[in-house]
Amino acid sequence: MEKLDIQATDMTPYVKLDKESGEFKIAEKSLPENAIEFYRPILEWLDEYSKNPNKETIFQFKLEYYNTSTAKQFARIFLLLEKMHLEGKSNVEIYWYYSKEDMDMEHSGKRYEKLLKLPFKFFAY
Repeated sequence: MEKLDIQATDMTPYVKLDKESGEFKIAEKSLPENAIEFYRPILEWLDEYSKNPNKETIFQFKLEYYNTSTAKQFARIFLLLEKMHLEGKSNVEIYWYYSKEDMDMEHSGKRYEKLLKLPFKFFAY
């Protein structure tokens, strides 16, 4: 399976999805003009990955900021990951990184954690 590697811009995040190395990451800022279009290849990649995932999937979110339309796409990503986890296809964990000074980002991760049946680990930096 080909890895997906998207470099960050001022408005879009860095994305790395690599089954071989086991690196799954979305980082920096996510303010795309059209979040549905930006996240479409990510969701397609994850859908394909979910057919034959690694035994363990640790997905890292390390964002400075994201907008509401991104939050909706994150929900779609989380639901795919949750389905894999609940079906026993992969042991999925979410690593949620946030700046010590950014309580909003910490609370965002905590809200997702409450809504999902996925283990979250929180890391302040």
